[in-house]
Amino acid sequence: MNKRNLFRLATLFLLFSIVSNAQNTEKKYLFQNPKLSFEERVNDLVSQLTLEEKVAQMLNAAPAIPRLGIPAYNWWNETLHGVARTPFRVTVYPQAIAMAATFDKSSLFKMADYSALEGRVIYNKAVALGRTKEGYLGLTYWTPNINIFRDPRWGRGQETYGEDPYLTAMLGDSFVKGLQGDDPKYLKAAACAKHYAVHSGPEPLRHTFNTDVSAYDLWDTYLPAFQKLVVDSKVAGVMCAYNAFRTQPCCANDELMTNILRKQWNFKGYVTSDCQAIDDFFKTHKTHPDAESASADAVFHGTDLDCGNVAYRALVQAVKDGKIPESQIDISVKRLFMIRFQLGMFDPVLMVKYAQTPESVLENNEHKAHALKMAQQSIVLLKNENNTLPLNKKIKKIVVLGPNADNPISILGNYNGTPSKLSTVLDGIKEKVGKNTEVVYEKAVNFTNDTLLVYTAVKDQFSFEGKPGFKAEYFNNTNLSGSPEAVRTETELDHFWQEGEKVIGQINANNFSARYTTDFKATTDGTITFELSADDGYRFFVNGKQVIDTWRRNRWGSKTYKLETKKNSVYNLVVEYWQGEGKANIKLATGNLVRSDFNAILNRNKDADAFVFVGGISPQLEGEEMKVNYPGFNGGDRTSIMLPAVQTEFMKALNTTGKPVVFVMMTGSAIAIPWEAAHVPAILNAWYGGQAAGTAIADVLFGDYNPAGRLPVTFYKSDSDLPPFVDYTMENRTYRYFKGQPLFGFGYGLSYTTFNYDQMNVPESAPKGKEITASVRVTNTGKTFGEEVVQLYITNPDKSIKTPLKALKGFTRISLKSGESKIVSFPLTPNDLSYINSNGELTQFQGKIDVSIGGSQPDEALKTSGNIVKKSIKLF
Repeated sequence: MNKRNLFRLATLFLLFSIVSNAQNTEKKYLFQNPKLSFEERVNDLVSQLTLEEKVAQMLNAAPAIPRLGIPAYNWWNETLHGVARTPFRVTVYPQAIAMAATFDKSSLFKMADYSALEGRVIYNKAVALGRTKEGYLGLTYWTPNINIFRDPRWGRGQETYGEDPYLTAMLGDSFVKGLQGDDPKYLKAAACAKHYAVHSGPEPLRHTFNTDVSAYDLWDTYLPAFQKLVVDSKVAGVMCAYNAFRTQPCCANDELMTNILRKQWNFKGYVTSDCQAIDDFFKTHKTHPDAESASADAVFHGTDLDCGNVAYRALVQAVKDGKIPESQIDISVKRLFMIRFQLGMFDPVLMVKYAQTPESVLENNEHKAHALKMAQQSIVLLKNENNTLPLNKKIKKIVVLGPNADNPISILGNYNGTPSKLSTVLDGIKEKVGKNTEVVYEKAVNFTNDTLLVYTAVKDQFSFEGKPGFKAEYFNNTNLSGSPEAVRTETELDHFWQEGEKVIGQINANNFSARYTTDFKATTDGTITFELSADDGYRFFVNGKQVIDTWRRNRWGSKTYKLETKKNSVYNLVVEYWQGEGKANIKLATGNLVRSDFNAILNRNKDADAFVFVGGISPQLEGEEMKVNYPGFNGGDRTSIMLPAVQTEFMKALNTTGKPVVFVMMTGSAIAIPWEAAHVPAILNAWYGGQAAGTAIADVLFGDYNPAGRLPVTFYKSDSDLPPFVDYTMENRTYRYFKGQPLFGFGYGLSYTTFNYDQMNVPESAPKGKEITASVRVTNTGKTFGEEVVQLYITNPDKSIKTPLKALKGFTRISLKSGESKIVSFPLTPNDLSYINSNGELTQFQGKIDVSIGGSQPDEALKTSGNIVKKSIKLF
């Protein structure tokens, strides 16, 4: 028997022993009997608990109850595009917005299935190692994010499936079903639909903001995806949002939580607050006087779990003070234990098939292949003038430039795990062309400026107490207090940790601090620039003098200090750093700041056969409540959707060469690129493509993969196209209501081949309330194998009724050989043939409606790879 199988058997035996021991405490309880129903067992378990024990189980870090053999459990885990933040290596798929660009429900289902399997292995490891109290190791994933990406300035839009409620609902449904599995008794993992419900920035205001939208917008845009996942997908959990809705915090909202979620939709699962959202009731919203009243109100409204471990501790006193009965606490605790029972946490391993998942599934070849496939599927070809792409693999010299060309942070997105191997664009191109092509890399510009640190190798000039490198001291607190938890020597200061990743000893990559000390010996007279970048706060001392201080107010990015040096002089350097929540990074680089000379770059590469500029933006600039204030960015959001001007200026310089220029744009949101759209011959939107991003992009650049991704969001022309960010009404927002002409529309994307649509078949008339079928023939009329995303839209010509200008009601991704045809059929349910009236009620259309089928929106102004066919139906 090989070592892998021996380890698997040993792990299963240990898991079995742990569960068996939990079931063989001195007193036998009904909840330990796996032959009883989950409901009977949950009722029995909760009846054994004291009030204090019940309340403790309503915190995300629920403690163990040794007398009952109940292990500790931390509910907080994420799997947005692969298991996130775990200390173990996992498969990382493209960011959620990129997966939405695939328009492929089956691919999303498979990704969620694979992620759940990897998560099971990680949970098994956590149980075996006694680490179930730690975050990011459990089976309750606070994913998917199905908020509507109503405004491209929102930094967290990258976590969503785009701006369309139908696309979001369908992809969310596939994700939940893939993640939770199809076992009639047990959940493979527990999904959680977030953030319920009217939530999409601005990030700096999310703890104080009150939203109010009409009944029409609420039910037409903001609720459909949640309704789909709760009612049809049977999602296990829901996360309520930070903000208030109609003056009540979302986690204690009469309309959202009581009337809709629990009563209308009959949701039986658990609800968790967003993290520290209950504290916001009395700290920022000021709707409640204290933690007692806030917590009691949230529980009354069905919020069962407090992520934050602070506010709900007051529930014990709230019961004693008569603010909430213990019976109400019981309801929440039972919901929480029901999920844990459904996950098989209290049953023998051999009874739960998912608990027997072998360790070999972690990053296995099938999972890695699917990460590559989804990265390929997600790439959107926005422009390909004069067939600039694909490039010839026999090209003699290709120059790869830009801030994302060799940036591993950008391809991983946010809420991500860490793979064993990843591929940047530079990596992918080098691997693709081989040794016969010269590949030159120059960063050329940063995201927002053209002043770069030209790095100098000085590693051998750092030493401490006779040892090369740095003395590194790590503290299990954020203020360097007490004795360090661990001390070691590090050869360089360059760290990047995912949230929760192991740093050293008992320290994980959040809520810790560190001090790095070294002596730098100068080898010449002159100057050297030290560049420090970190998150959250840091200080830099030279010979005991503080020269950089961002301890209390840091912005993601870097600060520099120029040191005048004398040959053979020694300078004592100390870096102090603290990290709160989120990803952790600390890096000390050396060199000299130099402004890029565009002409010099072009002259150095005048013999280039093609230029590939890899720009856009990055999770370093957009994301959740971030400390960023570069021009055009604020707090994780964007203040402008324009591509940073320095990138446009550099591409203007590239364009003067007359050589082919390809713009590969990485982003988690829509970027306005009017100059590029008019002048750059080839443009790919590559999102944040996951661990295989570089390989996938190279496959498209050189024609080994024919792109077919579609935009899940509207790419506007400029900031002037956008209403105020804080305005949640849908007027003139997204493709469904935007009255202007976008730069690139929702659903847009080109191919290296062409398609023809004909033989559309829909009934001329149909009775209301009946399902009908629309079909079309699609033919690949080009010379190349390709995929096509077939899209069906409904348009209401009756302008007396308020409806979307057009609405996606069907999509499927197909593949066709050159000359091949397929018949594609779409069922249109009564709900698909309905609209929301002014009271927020679903109402059947009556009279004429138009049905359009093609590879884009029905009124797409840009040239596409296919045509649109359209017919009308009369509903009576």
